[in-house]
Amino acid sequence: MRAVELTSVGGPLLSVERQSLTASEGGTIIDVTACGVCHSDIHVVDGQFGSPLPLVLGHEVTGIDNELGPVMVYAPWGCRSCWLCETGHEMICPDGAEAGLFVDGGYAEQMHIPHRDYLQPLGDLDPVHSAPLACGGLTAFNAVRKTVEVLKRRGSKGRALVIGAGGLGQFGIQFLQMMSDAEVWVIDTSDEKLNRAKELGATAAVSPDELDDKFDAVIDFVGASQTLETAVQRVNRRGIVVGVGLYGGTVPFGVGAVPFEAQLTSSVWGTVQELGELIEFVHRNPLQYTVETLPLEQAEQAHQRLRSGQVAGRVVLVP
Repeated sequence: MRAVELTSVGGPLLSVERQSLTASEGGTIIDVTACGVCHSDIHVVDGQFGSPLPLVLGHEVTGIDNELGPVMVYAPWGCRSCWLCETGHEMICPDGAEAGLFVDGGYAEQMHIPHRDYLQPLGDLDPVHSAPLACGGLTAFNAVRKTVEVLKRRGSKGRALVIGAGGLGQFGIQFLQMMSDAEVWVIDTSDEKLNRAKELGATAAVSPDELDDKFDAVIDFVGASQTLETAVQRVNRRGIVVGVGLYGGTVPFGVGAVPFEAQLTSSVWGTVQELGELIEFVHRNPLQYTVETLPLEQAEQAHQRLRSGQVAGRVVLVP
């Protein structure tokens, strides 16, 4: 079986030959159709998660299961015995082991899935084009859902702010438009991304220093201290700030430090049920995003391009 491994922190991704996989009891083996390249993969290479090595990266995976046919993989695997797992929140299980981050993922021809519950049928969605939905799409879907009730309180007067118009932010813009009647504003430091936000129908897309408004919902897809500070400064009383980005920023919290009765929450991935709901949602509401395919052996080149900002949409590796 062909696979791509990371063998050392900061090292290159290496193409290797591995033995064919054998399913564990209750598990299954899928043939990988496609695997998206995500910024979290870069964090794995940089050692930010303390991932065990060697490791096959990749958590935005579609493939073929011998019973279910075309499927999408739910990658944040929990312990399946704690109360968080029992309520479906495996993505925040303290003893979880996300595929591609802590156990072998989808940069390979095959992938071991410990429970068939983690596979969601794709239906007639294109498996290559839809691979980025497994993380990028699901993460934005979950984050936007956290804002919907707050925005509904305001109805057509509601206003949402998206911080960061990269891959996740572009999904977020579209979900906000589809799930609410709110105005959707976007800030970013890249003119190219601001133009893309406008193409996706954002009410306004501006640089951070051009913003001088308040919003009922703010979703920060960057997560640096500066962007979180902007989020807190711009959220209305009784509004909501959702932190998604992994840049490690922080802000002071307390009565008077944030607008009165504003909610500040993080959003991590999504549940396996939400992944199924996302697939159904996209069947009814097609999303606009571009996918560039590369052969599996060019995973290292894909990472270098992602690091240097040379990826306009999403890169998907195809075995």
